[in-house]
Amino acid sequence: MAQINLKSLMNNNAPTYDPELVQPFRDELTAVGFKELLTPADVDNALNKQDDKVVLTVLNSVCGCAAGKARPGVMVSMLNGLVPDEYVSIFAGMEKEAVEHFRTKYLASVTPSSPNIAIFKNGKLVHILQRYQVEGKSAWDIAEELTTEYDRVCTRKNTEEERGSIKNYVEKKYNVTIG
Repeated sequence: MAQINLKSLMNNNAPTYDPELVQPFRDELTAVGFKELLTPADVDNALNKQDDKVVLTVLNSVCGCAAGKARPGVMVSMLNGLVPDEYVSIFAGMEKEAVEHFRTKYLASVTPSSPNIAIFKNGKLVHILQRYQVEGKSAWDIAEELTTEYDRVCTRKNTEEERGSIKNYVEKKYNVTIG
């Protein structure tokens, strides 16, 4: 069970969880190419672009549905032929100012939840899976929904090298075989 950081009780901007506890959850995404957004400026630099690139954004979390469904589903979706141009993540309960900025500026009409998986193009939300949608699906279902969106909005072709690296990581990490 996640431990609440005592500093977070006294200072709302302090991380909620012990950073050492959270690091493995961060590493799952950074190991496959995600860039972490740690500040509001990082969020704007990643999402407030008008360059027609597609950005997959994961609002990461310590919860079980992030671990068992969201992160694995996102990684499997990265095996698709067409994929987002960039992958970024923000960690709920950790970089609180960045998360608040992300929710306020880029998800203003969306009920806050974590985890969530959002696809952006030119600073606009194209598709989102919120926690309640993640909870009711398997990792494979999440990957399938995301790849349907990738095929609709993405133009970047995945390389065999990228696919092989991600496939090897997922198979080793989750002790599964991907056909």
